Amino acid sequence: MAMEELVQKKLRLIFNDDSIIFDKSRFAGGLTNYNYIMNIKGADYIIRQPGGMTNQIIDRGIEKVNNSIASELGLNSECVYFDEISGIKISAYIKNSKNVAVSNPCSSENLRAVASLLKKTHSSTKHFPNFFDWKTELNKYEHIVKELNGDFFFDYDVLKEKLLDFVNKNIKNTCYLPCHNDTVPENFILNDRGKAYLIDWEYSGMNDPSWDIAAYILESKLTEESINFFLLDYYGQIPVPEEVLKIKGYMLAQDLLWTVWALIRHYHGDDFLDYCYFRYERFRKNIKEITFSSDYSIADMVTK
Repeated sequence: MAMEELVQKKLRLIFNDDSIIFDKSRFAGGLTNYNYIMNIKGADYIIRQPGGMTNQIIDRGIEKVNNSIASELGLNSECVYFDEISGIKISAYIKNSKNVAVSNPCSSENLRAVASLLKKTHSSTKHFPNFFDWKTELNKYEHIVKELNGDFFFDYDVLKEKLLDFVNKNIKNTCYLPCHNDTVPENFILNDRGKAYLIDWEYSGMNDPSWDIAAYILESKLTEESINFFLLDYYGQIPVPEEVLKIKGYMLAQDLLWTVWALIRHYHGDDFLDYCYFRYERFRKNIKEITFSSDYSIADMVTK
């Protein structure tokens, strides 16, 4: 059964209405998955249609557990239905809301909201049952690309070794706390009453909190001024040089990891080649610059 047919079947079953048609006219965004807003029986919902190869990339059983924990912590939107086999999810639509990417990821108000949500996540005493380790994920993604008979960039192996060398030399004293691990600005939602949410917990797991900090900076393309404001608000002080190096290392790792993730989608037949090229070109530039000088700034790493 095609995924769209399965989504429609689930909708009819959950809402006990065989007349429901899966309506994709109100696209709500997404990279890993495709999300749509539907009005069903007078209420709006977010319907998640899983993207290609996602069940090979994501453990939906773990995601279901972590999604529930995030809801218990008051971080997540209300989940109405979660199918851990197909990855189909139905959530209550947050009324009168905007994601931070739309409402400006660099504004001081939004940076405070993001920092607050991340501090609440990282300080949670309720831990996730899994670990997110980028090296393990990268190895898994590489294996999937090879299974799809895909190719890597000509300098991939050389630059990957440079990354591993940088990380081994500069990332010390890692700690493992509950992390979201996909802190793109689109995943931070603000309603018109000032309530903030952090959604889409499919990559969540125990990890170093600096990964989440690095991801928000990189994915939001923060300016130097915004980076300084964000770091000061999150840490309560200017982060020590060791922490800055850790953020830089994770920014490099994320560009490489999500490059290979995009290769999986590309070789599966999805339109992700431009995204793949963008991330790899930035990784290529940054790994060369930072290998030459570790003083290369976070702000410089954001721009291509």
